[in-house]
Amino acid sequence: MLSLTTRFKIVLSVFAVILLTASFILYNKNRVPEGKSEILIKALMQGLNTGHFHPEKLDDNFSKKVFNLYLQRLDYNKKLLLESDVALLRKYETQIDDQLKAGSYEIFDAAADLIEQRTKESEAYFKEILDKPFDYNVEETIELDGKKLQFAKNKSELKDAWRKQLKYQTLVQISNLQERQEAALKSDAKAEKKTFEQLEEEARKNVLKSYEELYKRLGRMEREERRATYINAITNVYDPHTNYLLPKMKKNFDIEFSGALEGIGASLQEKDGQIKVMEIVPGSPSHLQGELKPGDAIVKVAQADDEPVLVEGMRLDDAIQLIRGKKGTEVRLTVRKPDGSTKIIPIVRDLIIIEDGFAQSAVIDGPQKVGYINLPGFYADFNRKSGRNSGADVKREVEKLKAAGIKGLVLDLRNNGGGSLSDAIEMAGLFIEQGPVVQVKAASGQSAVLDDRDPQVQYDGPLVILINGNSASASEILAAAMQDYKRAVIVGSPSYGKGTVQQFFELDEMLPSQFNAFKPFGSLKLTTQKFYRINGGTTQLRGVKPDVVLPDAYSYLEMGEKEQDYPLPFDEIAPAKYKPWTSSKINFANIQANSKKRIAQNKSFSLIEESAQRLKRLSDNTTRSLKYTTYLEEEKKAEAEAKRFEEAQKEVPVLDVERLAADLRTINSDTIKMARNKDFIKGISKDVYIEEAVAIIQDMK
Repeated sequence: MLSLTTRFKIVLSVFAVILLTASFILYNKNRVPEGKSEILIKALMQGLNTGHFHPEKLDDNFSKKVFNLYLQRLDYNKKLLLESDVALLRKYETQIDDQLKAGSYEIFDAAADLIEQRTKESEAYFKEILDKPFDYNVEETIELDGKKLQFAKNKSELKDAWRKQLKYQTLVQISNLQERQEAALKSDAKAEKKTFEQLEEEARKNVLKSYEELYKRLGRMEREERRATYINAITNVYDPHTNYLLPKMKKNFDIEFSGALEGIGASLQEKDGQIKVMEIVPGSPSHLQGELKPGDAIVKVAQADDEPVLVEGMRLDDAIQLIRGKKGTEVRLTVRKPDGSTKIIPIVRDLIIIEDGFAQSAVIDGPQKVGYINLPGFYADFNRKSGRNSGADVKREVEKLKAAGIKGLVLDLRNNGGGSLSDAIEMAGLFIEQGPVVQVKAASGQSAVLDDRDPQVQYDGPLVILINGNSASASEILAAAMQDYKRAVIVGSPSYGKGTVQQFFELDEMLPSQFNAFKPFGSLKLTTQKFYRINGGTTQLRGVKPDVVLPDAYSYLEMGEKEQDYPLPFDEIAPAKYKPWTSSKINFANIQANSKKRIAQNKSFSLIEESAQRLKRLSDNTTRSLKYTTYLEEEKKAEAEAKRFEEAQKEVPVLDVERLAADLRTINSDTIKMARNKDFIKGISKDVYIEEAVAIIQDMK
């Protein structure tokens, strides 16, 4: 988190700008504002162009970016708008900047009118098409990537695109129904066996019901919600983390951030017309269930055995409402994996198990004892003095491990999405003498160096830090600092690459009482600062590249900050004054050479590399056959390959892992904690990445 002084200055700056804007709108006698929408856009644009870290120049180039992003989000799968509709909207392509300056929504109004009209027309398409069986013997394919599709030239072409989409979704349903039937017959030979024709009819009815539910929700969508999509096409040209949130959307964000809601514990993002999993919350039902992963696209949501609801093309907050629910109830997510395969994942909703989100440690026995600390997030409770924070917790775990006689330490930051900056700085201070940890630069151009001011070194032995593509923000700051000091060996795959800082601004608090009749206005999440390493480079886009790169199943897929729309660029500032760690000299060349030999001889890493290449190949192939026999063959082949990799990974060597005696006394007093501890130990003992980290520790002696 930012210092209170810095945050206060940013808030005051944006607050003053929005107040000035409001006053101008209110007291400009030459023109009366048309209402809430005009007040909102003018206040937002002034806030963006004054408070954002890298304000955009409002010109034709900016206008084109907004237009393309808005068009992409308006109809990503190209099943609503015609080529002629797009041509009609394109006349506004270079006018958006002028409209924003005038407080006008001309392009939005034109687009909203069109999309509402085409949505009503398309309702007739799916009802007519799903009324009769498809021909599954025809050799034809469907393209699933909306970016590769073209807008239909006429309604006949559009209707055929709908036919292919509905046929594909019916095929998926038939396959799922057949799997359930086969499973039922295996357990009970007298179970009902339906013919293909009966299954096909049932599948079409299921798809029809999904679309009817989807179109009911679309019919209830208000203009204000559609307007938010347009506004976010504007804010996201500044950067992907700057967003406008409607009042109810901000409420959803607050609930998700606090973790107080009963649900599944997954952070979601609406991207390219899909609901994608960005992060799994440690200790959550999704984390414990284990099958839902970052990068998965949620296609449908079902409440237990009820029929699934289609969420593709749905607004994120609507999808979240379907996924959330009461503790103990089951939600079934139909997800599309990065390799293109489809999987139904059942998750029982529950409260997040807080303890699993805290730092945990263990000892790995071998020639020498190695300590292991898993840190799922940089947590801190700013509201309670007695609340836990990750810096103090890791310090406590290090002390316990030192007392146990460890000769090396592995700090696991894989899948750690970040959190409290102050805790990252505190944690860095455990392993170095006092000195700079990270630099922060504001929109004004001023930069500040944030230091560890404690001269005490908590642990001075061999240190390995594990990271991967889901290690972001504070994780990257800590890993980068340890790398720049040459204090630790960073191991794994390149990190996410998020080097920016966001601040929330409640518009209702900033606009004067004269606007009370128009409230609520919602919130603005604004990128106000950027992180820089002590060597002067930023973690933005490039992330942290490990000293030892290990094969990763997702390494070839398009993930991370660089794959977002309009991310802020990589740049550099002057390095801070710091001295590399001298207490123990790490021979990086020797460590890298030895690791390379082990990786080449390790069957598990060979399989991971093979799996990564397979995932890349399958994710690039975005077409699917609509001929039933070919579709089934392709699905079974993909499923068999995935299963082969899963089974092969179970053959990894088992590390000798044990919990510390002090922890076991607490764990053994609770049967639930005992079960979770068993999973924790098992996960460490069969983790090939931890195995390599331990081997690297041995090379550091």
